Amino acid sequence: MKWGVFLALLAGLVAAVWVIWAVGFGAVLGAVARAGLGGLALLCLYAALILLTAALAWVALLPPEHRRSLHHFYIARLVRDSIADISPFSPVGGMVAAARLMILKGMNGAYASASVAADATTEAMAQIAFLAFGVTIAVLHLGGIVESGWLLQSLAAVLLLGIPGIIGLIALQKRGSAFIEKLALRFFPNADHGVSFRDAIHEIYEAPGRLAVSATWHLVAWVGSGIGTWIAFYLVGVEISFLDALALEALLCTLRSIAVFVPAAIGVQEGGYAALAQLFGLPAEAGIAVSLLKRAREIVLGVPALIYWQAVEGRTALRSAP
Repeated sequence: MKWGVFLALLAGLVAAVWVIWAVGFGAVLGAVARAGLGGLALLCLYAALILLTAALAWVALLPPEHRRSLHHFYIARLVRDSIADISPFSPVGGMVAAARLMILKGMNGAYASASVAADATTEAMAQIAFLAFGVTIAVLHLGGIVESGWLLQSLAAVLLLGIPGIIGLIALQKRGSAFIEKLALRFFPNADHGVSFRDAIHEIYEAPGRLAVSATWHLVAWVGSGIGTWIAFYLVGVEISFLDALALEALLCTLRSIAVFVPAAIGVQEGGYAALAQLFGLPAEAGIAVSLLKRAREIVLGVPALIYWQAVEGRTALRSAP
């Protein structure tokens, strides 16, 4: 597994460098320079604001008696995203860390692990809706899915498979709860507390109102990410319509989800932005510049979050040591 992650990371780095070289280092750096530190600061502040909607989506899943302060969910969600964005760990590792942080803040272990799993599901539900919007806009913009190439056709296929995939994911979480509970007891301290993972996950999924609210907040977050892309293109000096920016981000986020085995989607994100930018009539260097700005934003927000996570885990380990 470690060699697999290393090879995927190496391949992604090579691909990213090749894409930037093919487009032109000078053109890409020039586009990034137009944004400057002020533009990066704006993107960081905006991303920190949008993250609040993801935290609200997580809170919405839980019964009121198992909720904690919103800022705890916010920090745990930031740590989860930071692990996925700037570390060699998979998004699953980020989910584990987020659940552990909530447990260490006093949340019931079964509900922490179950809510993280259910939150990923409602996020995927919202992403399917966001992708449907992106594919529709892209088809209308490009004049037909057949003429738009293999990339858009592949994403349309993902859209068609998405709904049965979500249904299968929910069934797996509910029927495979015994296996998941064993994992929860391994990774999460105090994960039982008299409540099993099975009981918690069934209670969450038997509340359609809370699921709908969570999915709605996640959809707001996905739309917010598209607005962030529109801002980023503006900062690098390229005009793009609001709807096109939302569609481009919907397609790019789906590409990242497909390439979940590549750490931090290195190479996938850069190549995706370059290819999708050209599909929407934009220069490839602008797409790569937007990707690099988002990488910088992830580092600025993610490094403090990872330091905080390691500090919490370190204090916990010291307290539990003989």
